[in-house]
Amino acid sequence: MHAPTPPRHDVGFREFVALIAALMAMTALQIDTMLPALPAIGHSLHVANPNDRQWVISAFMFGFGAAQIVHGPLSDRFGRRPVLLISLAFGVICNLTAAVAATFPLLLAARVAAGVATASSRVLATSIVRDRFVGNAMARVMSLVTIVFMVVPIAAPNLGQLILWIAPWRWIFYVLTAAGLLTFLWSAIRLPETLDPANRLPLSVRRIGEGFRFVLMDRLALGYTIGSTALQGGLFGFLLSVQQIFESEFHAVNLFAPVFSAMAATMAAAAFLNSRIVMRFGARAVSHRAVIGYTVFATLHLALALAGLETVLTFAVLQALMMSCFGLAGANFGAIAMEHMGRLAGTASSVQGLIQTIGGISIGAAIGAAFNGSTVPLYTGFTLSGLAAIAAVAFAERGKLFGRS
Repeated sequence: MHAPTPPRHDVGFREFVALIAALMAMTALQIDTMLPALPAIGHSLHVANPNDRQWVISAFMFGFGAAQIVHGPLSDRFGRRPVLLISLAFGVICNLTAAVAATFPLLLAARVAAGVATASSRVLATSIVRDRFVGNAMARVMSLVTIVFMVVPIAAPNLGQLILWIAPWRWIFYVLTAAGLLTFLWSAIRLPETLDPANRLPLSVRRIGEGFRFVLMDRLALGYTIGSTALQGGLFGFLLSVQQIFESEFHAVNLFAPVFSAMAATMAAAAFLNSRIVMRFGARAVSHRAVIGYTVFATLHLALALAGLETVLTFAVLQALMMSCFGLAGANFGAIAMEHMGRLAGTASSVQGLIQTIGGISIGAAIGAAFNGSTVPLYTGFTLSGLAAIAAVAFAERGKLFGRS
């Protein structure tokens, strides 16, 4: 595998940030634009069980999670550009296949493949930034990228709904195809190879195995990885169930996109708040309180659902509070899990991403499959995931919560 001819002129700082943000945004676009379209997809492709429509999301996430462990080592061996460009081109083909799929199994196969392709954008975006910047400069770039990236989950459901107002559901995949093609061309023309040939590493299954061993044998890494997996399981369960909740329980499909966007905005705001307070209070103090708050709000929400008092307003408010807690906990859990990883940080990060995504979507799929026309299964899952996360953190910290560091 040889890198394509690099661009003649290096990309400027602002354009670099925009391009990295575009690469990272592909994941959210692939998930959140789908949510309003699930009923139309199910009807068009004759999906008898409404819960089976959730596989449009789950299939993508399984492919995305499994491939994270592959793209990093490949790019370390062959360079960032060839792996990224081949993956982007493959993603274009996958979305085009989904757009013309005549059967539900073919659509799901295309979604799994699209997840495999999109994982490259997420993994390599961070690697490319790390190749070009270090220390505070890297932190500045990632902060700017995150600000742009936060907008996508807020806007994507509305984009999906807008497309459905003017065209059939297949046009969502045509739009994703066009977005992938534009990103491919932008990267091919403007993004240089960022990995120094002297820093290329041979492919090594042993190194990946060592990464698994480091994560599974380190108490801190294992505990926080399990905690993150539990929290992501609840979040994935929400993503898989939320459209059906608005359709079947609230009978308010038209409210889905704006309410979802508002809830996503609270998580983005919490993540931004975390970046401002974590140096003052410490990752542990912030995230431990956040995961307890998450569990308390989930338990309260479950009680309301069991009592038959659920409304669109209670759902939106309590879910927004939970997503805020998730925004305060998620990034900090990941940072703490990496504390002891040292020289295997890159491989360990890929291992943690694999465990969290595959484990999380497995939990989320179980929560989604239990949907029965009410929010009770979802908030049972949220409550259990919160309790599991607290237990995992307590294990990691040997029972000592709320530490300063």
